Amino acid sequence: MLVAFNKPYGVLCQFTDRSTPPRPTLARFGLPPDVYAAGRLDHDSEGLLLLTDDGTLAHRLTDPRHKQPKTYWVQVEGDPDESHLDALRRGVELNDGRTRPAGARRIDAPTLWPRDPPVRFRKTVPDAWLEIELREGRNRQVRRMTAAVGLPTLRLVRAAMGGHRLDGLAPGTWRRID
Repeated sequence: MLVAFNKPYGVLCQFTDRSTPPRPTLARFGLPPDVYAAGRLDHDSEGLLLLTDDGTLAHRLTDPRHKQPKTYWVQVEGDPDESHLDALRRGVELNDGRTRPAGARRIDAPTLWPRDPPVRFRKTVPDAWLEIELREGRNRQVRRMTAAVGLPTLRLVRAAMGGHRLDGLAPGTWRRID
């Protein structure tokens, strides 16, 4: 079984949390039994999370050797120009090594649900939206890449993973994929 879930901001990609006080987890969304996240999204990231009860499928979806593209919509602080985008496209040097080249382009602000809490707005600091496509998945990679080129991430939404897309799925809702 494969499930597409739109993970809301502030939710952990696991079903339990031992911290005090406990943080919101996947357990509150009525997902089918025995499914687990194929990959992760940070607590402060939103968007498409695939869940499955098939370990082989989870491996195929997440292992970098299978080169499944992951597409993110990223609101950044600053005004990106071609030099920023070219740096992302070539790959960025991070503290754990150089990233693989990424797809990167500037996009119009996508039509999204309101985030709770909202992204801070500063009248004197511009922001913009990028679409970034990765074929690897390091910890907090998109955030670290945009920061490395001088564009801190304000909001991060995974829009697609492999051939699977959010396609109008509201935050906190899910659907089975055939």
